[in-house]
Amino acid sequence: MSGEDQGYSAADAASTLGWWLQAGVDVAIAENPRNWLKATAAPPPNVRQPSALAVSQALETLHLFRDWLGSAPSLPLAAAGTTRVMPQGQESAPVMLVAEMPAREDAAEGKPIGGEAWHLMAKMLAAIGIPAADAYTATLACFHAPGARMGAEELAECADIARQHVTLAKPKRLLLLGDAPSRALLGKPLAAARGHVHKVEGVRAIATFHPRFLLNRPSDKALAWRDLLLLMEDDA
Repeated sequence: MSGEDQGYSAADAASTLGWWLQAGVDVAIAENPRNWLKATAAPPPNVRQPSALAVSQALETLHLFRDWLGSAPSLPLAAAGTTRVMPQGQESAPVMLVAEMPAREDAAEGKPIGGEAWHLMAKMLAAIGIPAADAYTATLACFHAPGARMGAEELAECADIARQHVTLAKPKRLLLLGDAPSRALLGKPLAAARGHVHKVEGVRAIATFHPRFLLNRPSDKALAWRDLLLLMEDDA
C-alpha cells in the first residue's frame, strides 16, 4: 500500500492492533400502479425466455448490472419472504469481497456483511492497509432467504452471475469469504482452496473464512491472517 496517512484515529489504530494480536502476528418503483393479482398471460410454448445469466451477460456496465440485481425477479433464491441485499462500493476497488448469503443481521442493516462480522472484517482489512470504505462488498446470492439451501443448480447460476459481477466491478484483488463462494467460483470447498492463489476472471483471488465464522472460532484468525498476507503478495 502507499503508506499515506489514511486519517485513522487512536481508536482505529488500537482496533487494528487488536486484530494483529488475535491473529498471531432496494426495490424498483414504477410510475403507474400495478395490479399484482391480475393473471398474466403465459409465454407462447415455443418461445424460450432468457435466463438470468443471459440477461446479466448483456449488461455492459456495473451501474446497469446493479440496477438489474436490484429488480430482476428471476435471480437464484428470489422468492416471497426473501430480502434483497445489494452490493456496496465503487468500481476498481483495491479488493472485492464475495461473501456467503446474507444473514439476518446483514439484511437488517441492508449490507452484504453487517453487525459484528463487519466490524471484524473492517479490522482485517485495516490490518492489510485497506480502509473498509474502499472495499467492494457483495454476496454470492443477494437474498436473505431464511431456511433456504442452495442446490447445485442455484450454485452454478450464482457462480456465473458472480463472474460477470467481477468482470464489471474490475477489482484489483478478490477475497472469497466462506465455503459457498469457494465452491462456486473455484470449484473447491474452502478447506481445499485455502492457502493457494487462484484467478477469477483474471483477478487474483484468495479464499478464507467468513468473519461470522471467525467470531465463533477466534482460534482460526491466525489462519485468516495468513490468507490476507497471501492476498496482498505481488503477482509473480
